[in-house]
Amino acid sequence: MLVLAVTSGLVLGASTAIAAPSADAVIAEVYGGGGNSGATLTNDFIELANRGAAPVSLDGFSVQYLPGAPSAGSTWQTTALTGSIAAGKRYLVAEGKGAGGTVALPAPDATGAIQMSATTGTIALVQGTTALTCKTAADCAADARVKDLVGFGNAVVREGGSAPAPSNTNAVARAASLADTDDNAADFTAGAPTPTNSKGESTGGDPGPAPTNAKVHDIQGTTRISPLKDQKVANVTGVVTAVRPFGSARGFWITDSQPDADPRTSEGLFVFTGSTTPAVAVGDAVTVAGTVREFYPDAPATSNFQSLTELSPATWTVDSSGNPLPGATSVVSSMIPDAVAPQVGGNIEALPLEPSKYSLDFWESHESEIVSFTDARVVGPTTSFNELYITAKPEQHPSVRGGSVYLDYDKLNSGVLKVQSLIPFEQRPFPKLNTGDVLTGVTSGPIEYSNFGGPTLQASVLGAEKDNQLQRETTRRQRAGELAVATYNVENLSPLDTQAKFDQLAHGIVDSLASPDIVTLEEIQDNNGPQGNGDGVVAADQTLQKFTDAIVTAGGPRYQWREIDPQDLTDGGQPGGNIRVGFLFNPARVSFVDRPGGDAVTPVGVKKVHGKAQLTLSPGRVDPANEAWTASRKPLAGEFVFGGRTVFVIANHMNSKGGDQPTHGRFQPPTRSSEVQRAKQATVLRGFIDQLLAADSRANIVVAGDLNDYPFSPAVKTLTAGGALTDLIATVPESERYSYVFEGQSQVLDHILASKAPRGLDYDVVHINAEFAQQASDHDPQVLRFRPSTGNAIGDAFYDLLDYLDQLIGKYLPKP
Repeated sequence: MLVLAVTSGLVLGASTAIAAPSADAVIAEVYGGGGNSGATLTNDFIELANRGAAPVSLDGFSVQYLPGAPSAGSTWQTTALTGSIAAGKRYLVAEGKGAGGTVALPAPDATGAIQMSATTGTIALVQGTTALTCKTAADCAADARVKDLVGFGNAVVREGGSAPAPSNTNAVARAASLADTDDNAADFTAGAPTPTNSKGESTGGDPGPAPTNAKVHDIQGTTRISPLKDQKVANVTGVVTAVRPFGSARGFWITDSQPDADPRTSEGLFVFTGSTTPAVAVGDAVTVAGTVREFYPDAPATSNFQSLTELSPATWTVDSSGNPLPGATSVVSSMIPDAVAPQVGGNIEALPLEPSKYSLDFWESHESEIVSFTDARVVGPTTSFNELYITAKPEQHPSVRGGSVYLDYDKLNSGVLKVQSLIPFEQRPFPKLNTGDVLTGVTSGPIEYSNFGGPTLQASVLGAEKDNQLQRETTRRQRAGELAVATYNVENLSPLDTQAKFDQLAHGIVDSLASPDIVTLEEIQDNNGPQGNGDGVVAADQTLQKFTDAIVTAGGPRYQWREIDPQDLTDGGQPGGNIRVGFLFNPARVSFVDRPGGDAVTPVGVKKVHGKAQLTLSPGRVDPANEAWTASRKPLAGEFVFGGRTVFVIANHMNSKGGDQPTHGRFQPPTRSSEVQRAKQATVLRGFIDQLLAADSRANIVVAGDLNDYPFSPAVKTLTAGGALTDLIATVPESERYSYVFEGQSQVLDHILASKAPRGLDYDVVHINAEFAQQASDHDPQVLRFRPSTGNAIGDAFYDLLDYLDQLIGKYLPKP
């Protein structure tokens, strides 16, 4: 940026110009992702270069770092430099070290401790070691001490336009020419980091042995990890079959047209080019050289996920163009094994692949090859991330509405595959499809691995969209003598949400659930939602007022609500949202028994009065100080009266599955660590239910909500042990046993459980969200209609007769 005179060809002299390109020392490369998730290198670094014809002394100079969007309190951080840069050579400055990464920098020429951002910031090469004070591009351009400067990732302080944003796996670097036009956007591109010191040593110091000549199948090998991992290879030949021209993980796939005879070894390979679009085209025959890497989506040492074998960094030559592509593997159901992976109780990466026995091995044996599907059925709707899920085994555990039902830990749907698109959006927007729709004709592309979804088809060809007209369900209205209790996870509802979301949720209550008498709600946020992280706001009256108003506008009743505000930042969920459970109830149909004293920390109890159970608090939290509820929602118990009969409803939202190992990961069977806390929560909740039943064995008890677990899980089995409660979703046919769709697996997280006393149970999961690309929530609601017991046979017979007559003459409730 500033031209500095060179004295005797050795020492930098005084500045002679402002805002002029440097004739010698420049910032050549910047990397701030060292040691971060997914990074290979352990350290951040700044690399300088000398584009001049004489050595340049750096004695008394420094490199300095400023955040990309500096605040009033931001300061420049400095690292002092010594020594010199020979003409045409590099100079490496090591900076902050992270907890991850596996590869050290080559021996640095200077060392600092600056923890740089991986995505945005400003680096300056400065004459002197006193920290700069400028915080605007103009002020820094006017500071004569600044020799060169680069702002990246939309940094405020920059030369010209900002250099592109790097990442945990990408640096920003000048071209090999080291051109300096004082426009960072023009001078820098993003790509794999290539730290080089003054001795010419690159990553790891000693350049090591000469590259190994290898074929693609030599690189892929017969396990999940390449036998040539972290080694340099050369003369790798193949035909380009697909290109990813956008995003931060750009690159291209090649396939060797001369395969070996081993079904375990893939003939496809991904060549990673970072945020640089590779100058290749489908049909190019290329010869590639590079370093074999196993890319994990997070830190390799602690990752639960599988890796993707790739070349990075890489160089290549195009030998010819317009070549025919190797044939794609046409996948049919019979090719995919039912078993997902060997259950060895640990890491399966080193095990020889068995593609005829395990589905994850099948996909791995085709990693980066082109596979194709014909008339692929969608089992997971399009998400906001432009992805959907198909199945290669549509006959495997089908749902009644076109999905694939997850029925037990050992009954995962092995044919499910995520689909993303390599087609630029302007050429074809990603299809918006629901469960049960079909991508007709051929859908094809290379297979890779994603931490969200597992085996993933990067489609270079997308089939035509066939809308199978999936309809949102409705349920019948409750009869006069039936009490209807529903549960609905409304997905982080707060006043910050759009009116459209409130309206759609409200129509779900009114039109789809037929205005149930009681609704247990999960994920009601406080009045300023996630905006007020730690500000002490915990009340949710504005959220609930806006929701109940929307229900009235949709034609529903004027519900009242009961809930207990949590202590700030104690119940988990979206930071700042203070999610909680609560009740809506229709006072025209059911009464709430208010017993004061319930707050965030006071436990509800049970007492026996005239042979009947009563709550000491209503509403009241179940044992809220118990460590089982740490950073999790506390159950809320409420006492209701319907037609003179008492009903106890307990609303729940147990701890999430966050932290569990994925079903498609490298550890098999996966560790479900979150189950430990839910098992404790279920034990506490069951203890409270047992208190109610001890006070009155014929108590009407409904336990409802998002238990974040399956009907076959230990937590749910604790609740149902001995027949104290019946998990109603376990009573419906297997093909209907779901309320949530995750990674293409239709599954159960939400439950309604009932004690033995309620009579005439009629249970329904109402599918209005989980299977659809357009959702008000990611959960489907459920409803239970029943006749509460009076506690004696004669009284029950009387209400049974009334309900029978109601059915017989068709006397249903008028709309409120």
